[in-house]
Amino acid sequence: MYEPIRTAPSSRSVHSAMAGRNTNANTDFPHRSREEELDIQLAGHLAALLAVTDELRALSPCSAWDEAAERVAGQVARLRGGRPPARTSAAPAGADPTALHRRAHALAGRALVVAASRADTGAAILAAEQMDAHAAALEPRELASR
Repeated sequence: MYEPIRTAPSSRSVHSAMAGRNTNANTDFPHRSREEELDIQLAGHLAALLAVTDELRALSPCSAWDEAAERVAGQVARLRGGRPPARTSAAPAGADPTALHRRAHALAGRALVVAASRADTGAAILAAEQMDAHAAALEPRELASR
């Protein structure tokens, strides 16, 4: 029913056969450090947050969103070695501002987690501020009417 375990010398495992063929197995492809991987993840989350922020800016222009977008773009450029991120100047047709704020809040949360993992205080503060800003944009304006 089951195949017996092979113990003969000619039945080496696939892993040991490959290891014997290539002595430079660890140098065949580039390796990144954990910090480099976290930088890539953080830049990706912040770039996505920037795209949503740009869409919100196109829907309802506001100096606060302009400033936030510039700060996020600066962090993305820093993480990408000075290369500026791609930007958009138009919102998709029929875009829902509430859905965009929810998405931006979630993206800022992801960025905060990664920034905290890599001990990037500047990016963590920016992500937390963006979470607060998008959460405030989602709250009803009951306090303002009092």
